[in-house]
Amino acid sequence: MIEDNRRALRVEVLLVFAVTLGLSGLRSLVRLLDSLLKPQPLNEQSVAINVPQARFDLLDLAAQLLSVGQLAAWGCLGLYLLWRGGVRPAALGLDRTRPGRDAVGSLGLAALIGLPGLAFYLLAWNFGLNLAVQPSTLDESWWRSATLVLAAGGNAWAEEVLVVGYLLTRLRQLGWRDGTALAASAVLRGSYHLYQGFGGFVGNVVMGLVFGWVWQRTNRLWVLVVAHALLDVVAFVGYTLLRGHLDWLP
Repeated sequence: MIEDNRRALRVEVLLVFAVTLGLSGLRSLVRLLDSLLKPQPLNEQSVAINVPQARFDLLDLAAQLLSVGQLAAWGCLGLYLLWRGGVRPAALGLDRTRPGRDAVGSLGLAALIGLPGLAFYLLAWNFGLNLAVQPSTLDESWWRSATLVLAAGGNAWAEEVLVVGYLLTRLRQLGWRDGTALAASAVLRGSYHLYQGFGGFVGNVVMGLVFGWVWQRTNRLWVLVVAHALLDVVAFVGYTLLRGHLDWLP
């Protein structure tokens, strides 16, 4: 009976990531290989994260919101499956028992990752190990900033719930050691950023190790979600405001 349950959990994990971030990782690998086969070096190529999805303004807005909805649904899928297995969101640290301490932790974690992460990205790009990443190429519109904030929240929710809360919980239930599970989670996080180049992969593996370790020690998933959202808001919205004004920004 125990082995049947473990087999079911393995199948569940494979299916969840086959339709969410695991599939994104494989697509990202294909995109990186395509970039490497081009005659231009990586740092002479560019890749955009938030791009227009329709010609007409309101249709583009609808498409952007649908993408955010998909990310939200991915995270909720992981939570639902854990809940069905007896693990409530509060057990992951998704509760409102300590909002002040969680907020301070999120700010500290965002600062810890954000500034060194930007420096590492610029270093990797200058050494030809990364594409020039454009966080947003959305046209100017009344809804652009709000949509970028929602996209940041959607990314943070999907990634932290699935790659940390869901995956690490399931791997623990399958008998994996914390260190091995942490490494697997971090590599998965890096895999779906491969489209950015080798710097994007390594930087996000490091972020995954730090975020996963923090969750394993504190069991506070809100701290990770909010910290990740803050990082993406600064990247997405900040880029649209500073693009063309800073010479060192690719």
